[in-house]
Amino acid sequence: MSVLAPLAGGALIGTGAALALAVDGRIAGVSGVLGRLVFGGDGRGFRGAFLLGLIAMGVLGALAAPAAIGRAHVSLPLVAVAGALVGWGTRVGNGCTSGHGVCGIGRFSGRSLVAVMVFMATGGITVAVARAIGVGS
Repeated sequence: MSVLAPLAGGALIGTGAALALAVDGRIAGVSGVLGRLVFGGDGRGFRGAFLLGLIAMGVLGALAAPAAIGRAHVSLPLVAVAGALVGWGTRVGNGCTSGHGVCGIGRFSGRSLVAVMVFMATGGITVAVARAIGVGS
């Protein structure tokens, strides 16, 4: 597999996060954007447009290259539980992977660096356990 597409995607994400911070003074962490849109906060227009753009690009990507996304290997209830756990984790960790990984590390935040190391270790352990018990095989 070519590394050009993932590199281009990463560059676009980084550019978008940098522009959000430079132009509007906002951190482009998805959980914070969603939380402040739903539960109130400043910049509702920015937050709504940001989330609408994420959804629209996901839909366009799925339509343009459905094989790149693939089909689900787990049940919808399991996805819902996983989503709830991720949401809880973003509240406990005061941010999500995009907020800490892209924006926090980009701002040289030590707390974000630790958070990303925990995310990566937890992800690796989760994949190892899932494979060991046969989930997604």
